[in-house]
Amino acid sequence: MSISDAIWKSATLFVDATIEEAISNLDKVGIRIILVTNRDNTFVGTVSDGDIRRGLLKGMLLKDPIEPVVNVNALVVPPQMDRDMVMQLMLANKVQQIPIIGKDESITGLHLWDDVSVASPKENIMVIMAGGKGTRLNPHTVNCPKPMLEVEGKPMLKHIVERAQSEGFNNFFFAIHYLGEMIEAYFGTGEKFDISVGYIKEETPLGTAGALSLLEPQSTLPFVVTNGDVITDVSYRGILDFHNRHKADATMAVRVYEWQHPFGVVETDGIEITGFDEKPVIKNYINAGVYVLEPGCLGLLQKNQVCDMPELFERLKNAGKKVLAYPMHEPWLDVGRPEDLDKLRNNEKT
Repeated sequence: MSISDAIWKSATLFVDATIEEAISNLDKVGIRIILVTNRDNTFVGTVSDGDIRRGLLKGMLLKDPIEPVVNVNALVVPPQMDRDMVMQLMLANKVQQIPIIGKDESITGLHLWDDVSVASPKENIMVIMAGGKGTRLNPHTVNCPKPMLEVEGKPMLKHIVERAQSEGFNNFFFAIHYLGEMIEAYFGTGEKFDISVGYIKEETPLGTAGALSLLEPQSTLPFVVTNGDVITDVSYRGILDFHNRHKADATMAVRVYEWQHPFGVVETDGIEITGFDEKPVIKNYINAGVYVLEPGCLGLLQKNQVCDMPELFERLKNAGKKVLAYPMHEPWLDVGRPEDLDKLRNNEKT
């Protein structure tokens, strides 16, 4: 989402404008950047307060043209680039403004961090699987459900919710079973956190997909599902946009897992040695525990019947549905063991 045309157009100056005019513009418009064009309105570059200060330190005068201080290598993006990619570019390049430049080299808009970082609300629901007993995390989970284990003073589940909230998700369902009353007591209806929370209550554990058979009311839009013990920086909005863009029926976030063979591998053809591979690194995609599903996918589940998500994807594939992998590179941690919890508390997502 870019700012209004009126704002960025008021922050536009011709390349022969003066330093004095640029300073006045920065004060008047207040977005900390000037967009510079030629007289034919083609984009030249940008000028910031810092650019002007450096020019003055070099002896430039207020009546001098701004051309020598224009950043002609300014980072720009095309009009079709989505919000999440713009945010990533801003973070990676430590900038708060990025001009939008069309094919004819003219300015078509301007992204500002303050606008891009505020996500528009999403009507899509998010289901968080929070019913597991977390036996491997004993003794931490003897009296506390795994998603409620605290990291930096708040439950893991709250971290997941807050990240989703930052991307515009406000409607949640928690699938609960083991010590689920603790989750209900903490979140309630979600009102105190400015979200809506409903509960899917499993009488017995139904697996990472089976609980969805109890989802009421069923969603009319594609919805995000995540495991309550997966802490990641992946964009939930990003995987949803990917799913919609590719018209998928089901999308699974996947992550590259590398494993180095401890021995040198001998390659053979029958009894003939054909080569050697010294301690090869084997790469595979693993299930990252974040999904997007179309509402129709729930038709392949039977109410109160156990089903894990890989099995549901297998059923969908066999039914001729379009199932896709969303490769992710963001930090990620599946908190299944005490050492995983220690990593998370020490901010060691991989």
